[in-house]
Amino acid sequence: MKKTIPIKKENHPIFSLPRTFGQKASDKITKWVGSWIFLILLSFLLFLWILLNTSWLFFGKYWDPKPFILLNLILSFLTALQAPIILMSQNRANERDRIRTEYDYAVNRKAEKEIRDIKIQLDRIEKKFAEKRK
Repeated sequence: MKKTIPIKKENHPIFSLPRTFGQKASDKITKWVGSWIFLILLSFLLFLWILLNTSWLFFGKYWDPKPFILLNLILSFLTALQAPIILMSQNRANERDRIRTEYDYAVNRKAEKEIRDIKIQLDRIEKKFAEKRK
């Protein structure tokens, strides 16, 4: 029988993928942008911006006139930066999933072959016992 080598985490193809600085940064930014803390913080800052700017309008002071053009510009800029970063991170996740699927398929094929070999050996053993009984 063949000896099987246990798979170590360091040898697993998913964990040994080289990552560039940009890929690491996009993964971290996507993790932060997709968190509840970010959503709550952004909502709070938007609410505060609108509240302060609207209340100052009553006193004749404002930094962003009523349709909030500056706020729209900032949000558009944020969106324009976030979208490609999130897409880069999703592409990396798809790449990891593809590699994981290929690896699982290879492991399943190997396990299937080993099971087939074990079944053949069990059939041989069964035949020998059957011959001894007769």
